[in-house]
Amino acid sequence: MSHNTFGHLFRVTTWGESHGIALGCVIDGCPPGISFTEAEVQAYLDKRKPGQSKFTTQRREDDAVRVLSGVMPAGDGETLVTTGTPICMMIENTDQRSKDYSDIARRYRPGHADFTYDIKYGIRDYRGGGRSSARETAARVAAGAIARKIVPDLSVRGALVAMGTRQIDRANWDWEEIDRNPFFTPDPEAAETFALYLDEIRKAGSSVGAVIEVIADGVPAGLGAPIYAKLDQDIASGLMSINAVKGVEIGNGFEAARIRGEENADEIRLDEYGNPSFLSNKSGGILGGISTGQPVVARFAVKPTSSILTPTRSITADGEETEVVTKGRHDPCVGIRAVPIGEAMVACAIADHYLRHRGQTGRI
Repeated sequence: MSHNTFGHLFRVTTWGESHGIALGCVIDGCPPGISFTEAEVQAYLDKRKPGQSKFTTQRREDDAVRVLSGVMPAGDGETLVTTGTPICMMIENTDQRSKDYSDIARRYRPGHADFTYDIKYGIRDYRGGGRSSARETAARVAAGAIARKIVPDLSVRGALVAMGTRQIDRANWDWEEIDRNPFFTPDPEAAETFALYLDEIRKAGSSVGAVIEVIADGVPAGLGAPIYAKLDQDIASGLMSINAVKGVEIGNGFEAARIRGEENADEIRLDEYGNPSFLSNKSGGILGGISTGQPVVARFAVKPTSSILTPTRSITADGEETEVVTKGRHDPCVGIRAVPIGEAMVACAIADHYLRHRGQTGRI
């Protein structure tokens, strides 16, 4: 398995660096005959791109996507149809400021991958972190836009449900509210709280973490397999691969360790048509690694941005002790822009398992 590739039948390889000429992805294994437009892909990238509010990095990137291969134009001039060959998509970098990072060229930033990359490879791209930068995730979001098209009736939506010590009130959950505030949160009251809270954090030159919840509706029952091909296993792997993610849970996750068996069990009855109907969804739509047909629910924790103005102690590549103050343009809460990235990784995992299930059983 390549260090830059994920998926089995729906395989995604990402390429490029934070301060390189461009970045992008190659999707192999996408079935032919899937219709989409660049505008549809762009809509997801626009949710992730930087510089959209004072609460995110002020780096200005259009994140304009170009589809380079694997498609044929349809009659209307805008719609593209996949041909079954590798789909390559590219996003140019236009607002790099490499000089912002000259001060840390020999210094290891605490919390970053600087030290570990240098230990592993003997060389590191200090200009924004190179491949370890969250800039790479733009390519995943583009791939996720295609993945959503593969599974009929699939809907994958994410929301920020906690920031630092502040949490949403689930009684206020409104999916439409997510597009009305800069935090992708479904609770309008929490959005106001987050704004005041993060403003304090930002002005203090610090940062804070967040929890993101992703819910996938329209997932067919039967996707996944026991042991080494579990659907939740691959979802967790994809979410954990996102920069700054330090925890993943499926369904009620760690809450399951604090309750009794009868509280955790998703009881089953028959509905009016004689079909199985679950009375709850503590499992997050997955049992024994296989989807139940209920919504798939995943949650992940994003740590505070490590690039902060507060001095932190570290060492240099020359073995000297030093202090690091990270200049440049950084997110006070990187978890905000992780929402569309989490959606993309869940969509890719579900699309991959959809194709694997079809290939193994001949049905869906």
